[in-house]
Amino acid sequence: MNNQEALNTLKDIREMMEKSTRFLSLSGWSSVIIGIYSCIAAMIAHYVLAQTGIDKTGILFLFAITLIALSLLTTILMCRHKAQRQHRQLQLDLPTRRLLWNFFLPLLVGGILCLSLIWQQHYGLTSSLMLIFYGIALISASHYTYSNTRYLGYAEIILGLIDSFMVNHALLFWMIGFGIFHIIYGIFFCLKYEK
Repeated sequence: MNNQEALNTLKDIREMMEKSTRFLSLSGWSSVIIGIYSCIAAMIAHYVLAQTGIDKTGILFLFAITLIALSLLTTILMCRHKAQRQHRQLQLDLPTRRLLWNFFLPLLVGGILCLSLIWQQHYGLTSSLMLIFYGIALISASHYTYSNTRYLGYAEIILGLIDSFMVNHALLFWMIGFGIFHIIYGIFFCLKYEK
């Protein structure tokens, strides 16, 4: 066996091990689409907040639930499509379960904390906490999927911390974090992994 054959064999072994321990069906296009959803949602939220005489909290809460559901559905469909293109099935195997647990645990904790603050009408740091906990969720999940996902997580945390010092700009920071950062990351992801 010559050196090139040995290198090819090692590369094949590495790819098999990576496929068995990491969730590799994430789609960069889903990140771009979710970023677009978030930018549109921020514009609609801005419009709702400018209105008078309506229950803004209730409308925004229903709108947020719709956005989350639409984002999850888009992600699942795009992951399934990518898996099919790669001649694999999207399944709930060990790497997928680890990814989901490590992503949704910090996200759920942050979400409950934000709901508690909203319930008590302490709105000030809600967007900051959303960005920070989302960043923690991305970093935690990056161990079970593409490792560069952690950079999006770091960016979300930094943006959330900056947002915590700024007054009256929560929606702008929210749109940058969940919208623009997602679009930029999705484009980078597509150029790197989905050529």
